[in-house]
Amino acid sequence: IAAIGMTLGVAIGSVTAHLIIEWLITVLIGLMGGLFALRMLTQRGDPAKKPIHTGRGLFWTTIAGFTSFISHNGGPPWQIFTLPLKLQKSVFVGTSVIAFSYCNAIKLIPYIWLGQVNMQSSFVSLFLMLPAALAVYLGVFWVKKIPEALFFKFVTWALMIISIKLIWDGLMDSPLARGGLF
Repeated sequence: IAAIGMTLGVAIGSVTAHLIIEWLITVLIGLMGGLFALRMLTQRGDPAKKPIHTGRGLFWTTIAGFTSFISHNGGPPWQIFTLPLKLQKSVFVGTSVIAFSYCNAIKLIPYIWLGQVNMQSSFVSLFLMLPAALAVYLGVFWVKKIPEALFFKFVTWALMIISIKLIWDGLMDSPLARGGLF
């Protein structure tokens, strides 16, 4: 499901990139993630595990691929799909890593086509490979150490914080902010 949806989302993003209002997409992603996180944080008891629903999965992974292509913010839609599945933390993390590795790899094709990959961006990518690799090893260490319930509570709070930041960033990039209203 993830590969199909993300491929579709990247394809939609690549052909509509010139039409997209990026600040608005950023605000919408933040609102989606924030409302979802708020619902998760305020639920009483432990909600039941939801089975994988192909239609829902295809929808959210397409949104994740699209938003990952447009604004590098595919995480909130991805988590809206995956968190209710109640995967084990190692499966959740591993699936997320594989899905976004795939998504980032396929984004290269339209990025090259749109002229967004150049020598400077390639050097920046090479420079960031070492810190990224260190972050992966640090992440593996912490995933092994943190109890499962605490891990998912942390993921949900992180989604809330990231969503608030996305809303803020989107509003600060909006014409309202540029006109001095924010």
